[in-house]
Amino acid sequence: MPLAPHAAPAPSAPAPSAAAPSAAAPCPTPSARRLDVAADLLALLRDTTTEPRTNPQLEALTLAVAADLPVLLWGEPGIGKTAALTQLAESLDLPLTTVIASVHEPSDFSGLPVLGDDPAEQGVPLAPPDWAVRLVRAGRGLLFLDELSTAGPAVQAALLRLVLERRIGSLRLPPEVRIVSAANPRASAADGWDLSAPLANRFVHLPWTHDHEVVVRGLGGTWPRATLPRLDPDKLPEAVDVARRAVCGLLTARPALVHRLPGNESLRGGAWPSPRSWDMALSLIAFATAAGSSRDVLALLVRGTVGDGPGLELLACLDRMDLPDPELLLADPRNAELPERGDRRQAALEGVVEAVKSRPDRARWDAAWTLLVRALETGAPDLVVVPATTLAALRQEEWDVPAAIERLAGAVSLSRRTDRSVARATAAGGAGTGAGR
Repeated sequence: MPLAPHAAPAPSAPAPSAAAPSAAAPCPTPSARRLDVAADLLALLRDTTTEPRTNPQLEALTLAVAADLPVLLWGEPGIGKTAALTQLAESLDLPLTTVIASVHEPSDFSGLPVLGDDPAEQGVPLAPPDWAVRLVRAGRGLLFLDELSTAGPAVQAALLRLVLERRIGSLRLPPEVRIVSAANPRASAADGWDLSAPLANRFVHLPWTHDHEVVVRGLGGTWPRATLPRLDPDKLPEAVDVARRAVCGLLTARPALVHRLPGNESLRGGAWPSPRSWDMALSLIAFATAAGSSRDVLALLVRGTVGDGPGLELLACLDRMDLPDPELLLADPRNAELPERGDRRQAALEGVVEAVKSRPDRARWDAAWTLLVRALETGAPDLVVVPATTLAALRQEEWDVPAAIERLAGAVSLSRRTDRSVARATAAGGAGTGAGR
C-alpha cells in the first residue's frame, strides 16, 4: 500500500548503508550530453512544414494514385523521389512500405515454396514475404518499389503479377494499397537494366525533375503539400463521357495506334500504346477532367501512359472536343467567346471558316468576317491571317466586300511583311555562313 502524503517512515526501516549502491539514475557522461545536444539540433533541422503549391508533377502523381494505377517515377539520383513518396504517404495518412527491388530474389515477389504435411495431396503453397503480410494486416498502405531499373530480368518477371494483379504468392493485397515505383535512367543507374516491355506497359511513367524554387523553399523549411485531388461529383458522368469520346475517337481514326510495340529496346522500357495503356489513359483523362486539372498535368499523364507521339495526338483530340461550336460562333459573332490559348483560338477560327465553306451563303460569310474582327481585337493579330486568307477565297462575285475586311487588312499585310523579313534574314544568314566556309 502506498504511503499517504507526509507520512513518516516506519521506525524499523533500516537506514541505507553508505556502501549500498545508489538507486538514483547515473549521471550522464559528457559524451552522452553532447549527443543529446546533437539530437536537439537534428530535431530542429527536421522540423519542416508544408504548404499548398501548384506543382504539375505532384498533382499528376496524386491523380494516378487516386485512380489506383501503378506509377513509375523516372529521375536522376538524388532528385527527391524517395522524399516525395515519404511526404505523400504522410499527407495521405498511409503507412509506407519501401522495398528495394534490386536486393530481392524473384521468390520474394512470386512467393517462397513451403512444404506442408502432404504435398501430394495439398500441394506446395507459396509463402509471401513479411512486408506483404504487414500490408494485408494493415488493410491499406503505400507500397514503394524503389530502384526498379537496377532489378535484373528475373526479378522484373516476378514483379509482373504484383504490379498488375496485386498478388504475392498466395496473398492478395487489399484494394486500399497503392503501388508507386521509382527508377533511375539506365545511364545513371548502378548496374542498370532496361525495363522489360511487359513490366513497363503496366505503369504510368512520370518524369521527376527538380524545381529550383521548390528546392530552395523546401531547404528553408517549407515543402509543397501532396493532397488527393478534389473530384467534382457533378462532373463524373461528363468526365467519363469526355474520356471515352476522346480515346475511342482517336483510335477509330488511327487504328494503328491501338497497339504499337516500339522497335527500340530502350523505348520498350517506357510508355507505349497498347489496349492496357489506352485503358489507363482513359481513366486518367476522366480523373483529370473531374478534378479540373490543368493541361500540363493532363499532358504528363497521357504521355506517361501511351507515349509521346500517341499522347500528343490524344491531347489534340481533347483540344478539338473543347472548341466552341462553329455554328454558335456564327450565330452571334459580336459577342462570341473565343479560346484564350493561341493554338485553340486559331483552330476555332479555322473551324468557322470550314463551316462557311461547307454551307456558303452571304450572311454566314459576313458573320465570319465579324468574328475575325473580334478575334483581332481580343487576341494576337497573326492568328487571323490564315483564316482570313481562306475566307477571302470563298467570296462569290455577287457578294460585296464587307467593311470588316478593311480592319483586318493591316494585320494581314503586317504579318506577311514580317514573314518576308524573317525569310530574307534567314537567307542572308545562310549565305553568310556559306561564304565563311
